[in-house]
Amino acid sequence: MPSSKWTSHIECPIVEIQDKEQAMDHDFWHQRWQQNQIGFHQQAFNPILQLHWPRLAIRQNARVLVPLCGKSKDLLWLLAMGYQVVGVELSPLAVESFFADNDLKPTVRRQGEFWVSEVDGLQIFCGDFFALQAADVGELDAVYDRAALVALPPDMRIDYVMKLSSLLPPNVQMLLIAFDYPQHEMPGPPFSVQTDEVENLYNHWCEVELLTSDDALVTELHFKERGLSKMAEQTYRLVVR
Repeated sequence: MPSSKWTSHIECPIVEIQDKEQAMDHDFWHQRWQQNQIGFHQQAFNPILQLHWPRLAIRQNARVLVPLCGKSKDLLWLLAMGYQVVGVELSPLAVESFFADNDLKPTVRRQGEFWVSEVDGLQIFCGDFFALQAADVGELDAVYDRAALVALPPDMRIDYVMKLSSLLPPNVQMLLIAFDYPQHEMPGPPFSVQTDEVENLYNHWCEVELLTSDDALVTELHFKERGLSKMAEQTYRLVVR
């Protein structure tokens, strides 16, 4: 059975990988962080989050899950807005970099298959999102997904949504950001996830509302440089039934 050992200044556990494709996926993301190939990382708060999160009317002190969070500044925006923030990230380098970049000194503890780094109001679980259990994260009130669904190939998107559904009680709201572009023009990630697929993945257990569809090539010029002729950045509000 193959295994993957994660090493950094923030310790992470040895994780037994039973599926070869998943192991390859882990290797892919570890290499991206090790080689600093993180063009998906944004240096500023995401404007879509700032514009559309208030429409969800999530109560203060609610518990917000951010899957595949990387070292996103958006964690800090949500924290500043008065929420309890729970990030989940595979790469220990990303977790370490987040706290170092923002001059934060977390406490670190082992919890099940994860190492949890935390400061007041913010936890980041270092490990495999697919190993996450509801007992690990507690009762959640909302989800912010800017870089999780679009980071995964089609088969893993199904598994991701199934795992997400196992973590969320009714009435949880999600803000989801996805891209729609001709997939043959650019290899992912980020992958193209069209509206039909979003509906197929979510509508059997969530209400799905498309809030906006914007021309991403106006602001994300690097995608045009990668050969895209068009790209829509689409924002959804989802509510768990």
